[in-house]
Amino acid sequence: MSDMVLMKGNEAIAEAAIKAGCRHYFGYPITPQTEVAAYMSKRMPKIGGVFLQAESEVAAINMVIGVASTGKRVMTSSSSPGISLKSEGISYLAGCDLPALVVNVQRGGPGLGGIQPSQSDYWQAVKGGSHGDFHNIVLAPASVQEMASLTVKGFELADKYRMVSMILADGTMGQMMEPVSLDIESTYSVKKPWAVTGTKGERQHNIVNSLFLQPEELEQKNFERYERYKLIEANEAMYEEYLMEDAEICVVAFGITSRVAKNAINEARKQGIKVGLIRPITLWPFPKAALLKAADKCKAFISVEMNMGQMIEDIELSIRCKKEVHLCCRTGGMIPSPEQVLAKIIEVDSKEA
Repeated sequence: MSDMVLMKGNEAIAEAAIKAGCRHYFGYPITPQTEVAAYMSKRMPKIGGVFLQAESEVAAINMVIGVASTGKRVMTSSSSPGISLKSEGISYLAGCDLPALVVNVQRGGPGLGGIQPSQSDYWQAVKGGSHGDFHNIVLAPASVQEMASLTVKGFELADKYRMVSMILADGTMGQMMEPVSLDIESTYSVKKPWAVTGTKGERQHNIVNSLFLQPEELEQKNFERYERYKLIEANEAMYEEYLMEDAEICVVAFGITSRVAKNAINEARKQGIKVGLIRPITLWPFPKAALLKAADKCKAFISVEMNMGQMIEDIELSIRCKKEVHLCCRTGGMIPSPEQVLAKIIEVDSKEA
């Protein structure tokens, strides 16, 4: 392929996964992520990989567990209701300390909801993702280029920390087309002495397991994971700042809403309002330090989301409730307009004047 190609976001994820060394994909079709599976169905057989459309989302995630146990890079993708069906398997991956990439191209909910884009799975993704004490690394792309680059990053972080990485995109990011560079092969590698690959009579048997019947042993396992999570929070938080040098109002938005917010911020600047943006790229770990720093100089925050305000509490916790956090949102598959965000910025600026 040439250096820059025009691709859908869903297709960029699939090709980037292949570039990252993924040769095993298990999934099930659901709008608006079906192109990921369709692309993999064409590409995997040509490169000696495995594509399998499972009989259900539950089957797909359990196939992921099997391949992850061998240390191979493996992924699955779905959309909101399908991710809920996979959630038990995601918890099993966490309980087994297995690396894998899970892609959620969100649609409106709850229930079957609709097929339009949403960000209403934020809580599900960043507050664990299923039952038990655990976290997923959650990456939120805001361009087709990031759909590709964060896919590679997701595999690398999953291997580094032996856990699930999740791409949390939305239907807009999955369906939109932009130029993207695919010169992003993963050079990161890590030895996996824990993998179930056959002993060849040279080592002890490896056992991959998430069941610990002795409570003391399970408690210790959870303590060990949370020590690892502390390292991730300290070292892996990613974010973008836009016009924050002199900002008095801080807009916080991720994914497609951050692009809408930038247009509104540019217009507000023309009107003399000092407003900037902090865009979390990792939703977990959340960029707490950057927001806390902003709270020392900004008079208010605005959370722009395609849900009913699921990120607000994380912003409030990050800034220790030093300043008020206002909500600008649409839900059910609707996308905030630049005009709506601008109106909220003007409203907050007038209130805080």
